[in-house]
Amino acid sequence: MKVAIMQPYLFPYIGYLQLMNAVDKFIIYDDVNFINKGWINRNRILVNGRTHLFTVPLKNASQNVLIKDLQLDINEKWKNKFLKSLELAYKRAPSFYKEFEIVEQIINTKSRFIKDWHLKSFALIRDHLDINVTLVETSTKYNNRNIKGQERIIDICTKESADQYINPIGGQSLYDEQPFLDKKIILNFLESDQITYKQFNNKFVPWLSIIDVLMFNGKERTSELLKRYTLI
Repeated sequence: MKVAIMQPYLFPYIGYLQLMNAVDKFIIYDDVNFINKGWINRNRILVNGRTHLFTVPLKNASQNVLIKDLQLDINEKWKNKFLKSLELAYKRAPSFYKEFEIVEQIINTKSRFIKDWHLKSFALIRDHLDINVTLVETSTKYNNRNIKGQERIIDICTKESADQYINPIGGQSLYDEQPFLDKKIILNFLESDQITYKQFNNKFVPWLSIIDVLMFNGKERTSELLKRYTLI
């Protein structure tokens, strides 16, 4: 059993989806505190050849609030404005009409909690790209918020009978391999290849939201890009 554990990112970059594609069970770490200026309610798209950071407004955003309790502060006017901005940015992209429908479904999720946007977006994108993975929220299982950091990760892996834990390469300094080995769990880190693709006639801007990847590459090509990584 291969497991990954990540805080939920909104329309994440392709490396996040590569991690999801690399495991059997992807565990959404939603009962930890919100981080300001993270990726829980914002991401980057391409607008006029440049990076544009969009943010989904939250009512109670605070580092004292758990991710699962974060409430959206949006209305139909905001949704329509956001979708219109995506249309203006990507209407000429080769896969716009097919991929825009998925984004539209996510934005129109009927919930006041952003965690439901995360879960729906992960499920829709997973199914669209034929990723064979089970999604689990930590708030619905495990009952181990009393322990923190690596110890909690190992406890979750143990409860899932995992024999391999995979983390993004950026987290190498956070983990000590020996405690995993003591539990007969292999610790690996996922390093994405240098991925490029045509973004109109602009200079390529890397690591934008999966929205950008889908708009320019479509389902088939994006599925191929999910496999372009190395496990260390």
